[in-house]
Amino acid sequence: MDGEPLAKLSIAPRSRDDARIDARLDQFARRVEATPPGMCPLAVQLSMLRTSGAQTCGKCVPCRDGIPQMAALLERIVACDADEAVLEQLRLLAEMVRDTSDCAIGYEAANGVLDGLEAYADEYASHLEARTCQAGIGQTVPCETRCPAHVDVPAYIALTAAGDYAGAVNMVRKDNPFPTACAFVCEHPCEERCRRTLIDAPLNIRGIKKFAVDQMPADQVAPPVHSVDTARTVAVIGGGPSGLTCAYFAALMGHRVTVFEERAQLGGMLRYGIPAYRFPRERLDEDIRGILNAGTITARCGEPVGAHEMAEIADTYHAVYVAVGAQTGKTLRIEGADAEGVMSAVDLLGAIGDGAYPDFTGKRVVVVGGGNVAMDCARTSVRAGADEVSVVYRRRKDDMTALAAEVESAIAEGVEMIVLEAPERIEVDERGHCTALVTRPQMIGPVRGGRPAPVAADKPERRIEADLILIAVGQNVVSGPFEEFGMRTTWGCFNADEHLTAEGFDNVFVGGDCQTGPSTVIRAIGAGKVAARNIDEFLGYHHKLPCDIAVPAPLPNDRTPKGRVEIVERPARERRNDYGSVETSMSREEVVQECGRCLRCDHFGCGVLEGGRHQYA
Repeated sequence: MDGEPLAKLSIAPRSRDDARIDARLDQFARRVEATPPGMCPLAVQLSMLRTSGAQTCGKCVPCRDGIPQMAALLERIVACDADEAVLEQLRLLAEMVRDTSDCAIGYEAANGVLDGLEAYADEYASHLEARTCQAGIGQTVPCETRCPAHVDVPAYIALTAAGDYAGAVNMVRKDNPFPTACAFVCEHPCEERCRRTLIDAPLNIRGIKKFAVDQMPADQVAPPVHSVDTARTVAVIGGGPSGLTCAYFAALMGHRVTVFEERAQLGGMLRYGIPAYRFPRERLDEDIRGILNAGTITARCGEPVGAHEMAEIADTYHAVYVAVGAQTGKTLRIEGADAEGVMSAVDLLGAIGDGAYPDFTGKRVVVVGGGNVAMDCARTSVRAGADEVSVVYRRRKDDMTALAAEVESAIAEGVEMIVLEAPERIEVDERGHCTALVTRPQMIGPVRGGRPAPVAADKPERRIEADLILIAVGQNVVSGPFEEFGMRTTWGCFNADEHLTAEGFDNVFVGGDCQTGPSTVIRAIGAGKVAARNIDEFLGYHHKLPCDIAVPAPLPNDRTPKGRVEIVERPARERRNDYGSVETSMSREEVVQECGRCLRCDHFGCGVLEGGRHQYA
């Protein structure tokens, strides 16, 4: 090599192109994130298959030639220009490409086709036999469709921007009588397919709603005028979000509603499962007062309903809606789980709901679980004066079912996340009080049910000293009294048809967590809305509840990329010392900017296809 000149080095043109492609891929990823709801699943499959074909390196024949051939066959099916022979040809070709391709680009593309043939069998049949998509296929307004209560999001955003906060509150209440609750604790599925993502980022829909209810409390906004009294009686068992939603809409329809609530106050898990620092109790009461003002609603708190009472209620009232939620916490089946100092997270939060705040001064607290309830308990323990707070979870931090923002807020407040550790046993002292949680290290194994499954790792056990251990690994439905009455269950949840009618009954309906298993507040609200509509039909009515709120005309889209306005939390060093609300509100300037990012999909694009809007469903 001595004496030989060194070759000059330069940046390869391909490297420069790859850098440019990276920017385009970011745009492409945002397009995937904003995939509109209501699309034909076969068209989505075809789009993904074409993308895979563009990625082939061309080395192996199955991938290079097979993917375009699969795309051509699928294109015929999407166009409703194919028969069973074409479908079988697609299946055989996909199996060959899957089994013979050299790399994942080929075999995963084919595997996706095969999965789709099974998952979308009804849609394939419709394209082949009826020569059309199934009923209901067609793009819809993303935010409204993704909301389980189908709230008219663009309308209340426009009203908020115009400064009509009372109109915004009532526009939310057109479909959801808990505008304040959802402004604080909703998991905002409405943002998941926001079309603004194509330009920059989804709107902060929850933040806009929070600004509106902060300016105009819900109990200061008169509800819509209820319909003429029908003299029909409806009993609601459970005063949580689902039960109160059903009561609200049934009362607006003119029915006489009685709510039976076991606890001392209404609110269900909104009061007894969510800490005040996330949702102040006085703000919950605003929503509840607004609901009780909607019509003839009688609340009977402190009245548990057993089998005998349920039989009497079902015989006395014209219709009954059972929405008792999932009220009890699950336990761990490990040694020492019944020791003193081990308690259910649900019991802790329930006591706080009635004002019994704990004092954990100087204690070491361990919380077992990775959901929102676990984060609520951990952050509550910090505020209760604990010296150390740890969350133990058997999966990875990224696998936690808690909202990412809740996890990060807990960490900021001093909570330690101990992941990939599964509870093995609880050590106790001579008095029977817990002293430590012993865990077995885990490693992530194969994907099962869509999630990587933890398996025991060949590592020594870990001992985590603890004065208190809070178990937050799920919730159960107290179904016993209702099963004794005659209601049927599967895995502890009540059976019901697609109209929420309880199996074996005509006038008993069920919904919310007691029917689906533990879920979100907005899903419980959506179930209550559906139940009220179906009860109304069962009683022989078809009420239409008008919405006379004038929605501002849409302005031309502002397509200039802008940053998303986020809700800011008080500094961790400050908020961790009290139970005051952790979130601050947007300023008027911020909310106007955020509202201005809305593309008004209710009037532009697919919204034009949906016909009349701003009416009760």
